[in-house]
Amino acid sequence: MTDRLDIEVADAAGAANAKADPPKRKVFTRTYGCQMNVYDSERMNDVLAPQGYSVTEDLADADLVILNTCHIREKAAEKVYSELGRIRKVKEERALAGKDMMVGVAGCVAQAEGEEISRRAPIVDMVFGPQSYHRLPKLLEEAASGKKVVETEFDIDAKFEHLSERAARPVQKRPPAAFLTVQEGCDKFCTFCVVPYTRGAEVSRSVAQIVAEAEQMAAGGVREITLLGQNVNGWHGEAPDGKTWGLGRLLRRLSEIDGLDRLRYTTSHPRDMDDELIDAHRDLKTLMPYLHLPVQSGSDKILAAMNRKHTRDEYFRLIDRIREASPDIAMSCDFIVGFPGETDQDFEDTMDLIRRVEYGSAFSFKYSQRPGTPGATMADQVPEEVKGARLAELQALVASQQTAFNASRLGMTCDVLFERKGRNPGQLVGKSPWLQPVPVDAPEALIGTIQAVEIVEIGSNSLFGRLVAGHHASNGSSHDAIKEAAFDA
Repeated sequence: MTDRLDIEVADAAGAANAKADPPKRKVFTRTYGCQMNVYDSERMNDVLAPQGYSVTEDLADADLVILNTCHIREKAAEKVYSELGRIRKVKEERALAGKDMMVGVAGCVAQAEGEEISRRAPIVDMVFGPQSYHRLPKLLEEAASGKKVVETEFDIDAKFEHLSERAARPVQKRPPAAFLTVQEGCDKFCTFCVVPYTRGAEVSRSVAQIVAEAEQMAAGGVREITLLGQNVNGWHGEAPDGKTWGLGRLLRRLSEIDGLDRLRYTTSHPRDMDDELIDAHRDLKTLMPYLHLPVQSGSDKILAAMNRKHTRDEYFRLIDRIREASPDIAMSCDFIVGFPGETDQDFEDTMDLIRRVEYGSAFSFKYSQRPGTPGATMADQVPEEVKGARLAELQALVASQQTAFNASRLGMTCDVLFERKGRNPGQLVGKSPWLQPVPVDAPEALIGTIQAVEIVEIGSNSLFGRLVAGHHASNGSSHDAIKEAAFDA
């Protein structure tokens, strides 16, 4: 969970065109959940900047508070109500000092709960779903007039059009790595998942919209873009010639953008890993050797109950094709333990799959019931103590595999994109091709550059490195060198 997202983005075009300077106000944004929520929170700050809002890290200093929520984790809604209880006290203290505070709840919990949030938490002025943030100025205006705003319409086309308008604005300085949403919603209807109900059906942005935003990001200093979607490899967007492209073709087009040296994408579904996308992993130096490809379970019985519509053997064959195309790729995954009906043998099938695939990292969770999903009403719910024991066993296996993968990087020289200062003086933290953070002693001037780094030590999640003297790496130049050696280490 991202506890707090505080990003200030100036909107030069809006300021220049305004007839009068807007009042100076401050917004506090707390973001929960996935990378798409992080992206959405950044865009909300974009929308609010022309209205005079700058970002604050101090809740008590905020004229506007927005909770951008996620419905995936257990008891997500209750956690939001608990946070709203704390915010209520701050709002009351500000009122005693003669200061107003508006409160908004956005994202997937807002989409799912709707009017219930306003009923249970009267301090909330606005409730709006993930497809409505581009309407924030209008929603704020309505809320300021005393109206309780609840906006949960699925107007995703208007949201995408707003993103396209933003891409046409003057270039602003951006961090070295950034997210870019290309697709939202999901048509898979896995029986454990609320996404089709909170984000809607799959909708893809057009090639022109995506390329325009990516070019703007690269012009602002972004070196690495991660394409986002609830089912990102299901993206099928309209091309300039009217044809429909898949994600592999889109990645090839984005790799042609000057200054954009690294591409990633998440989150994928095994059913949508087509030949063109796998070939992109073989052919594109800009496409990093990392793939998050959730399987959720290694049991065919449980996969069928989850409505995943693939088998374990199909997943194995897919992994073999991907590794043939990109031998040094780091595979990542999601696992759910304790899905209704999961027996000891079903769990052992999952453990067997993990042992056979050998992951570089994984995310794992105990199954928790989501109201409105088919899984919530299934028979044979697994006891909590059984879920907990299985989760601990699975996580221990995944941790050992992650340690082994990191150890296989020891002594290698790889490209690192430096993104920020480290915890220690004179230290920067970058990102390896396989997505691990890499702390390195390096001058601050190297932030935003890609440098060759020798890996000299490993941690549970991180690789520690040192700069290779006199060697500047860019555009993935050392990627070819590590490609052959990666799994020989």
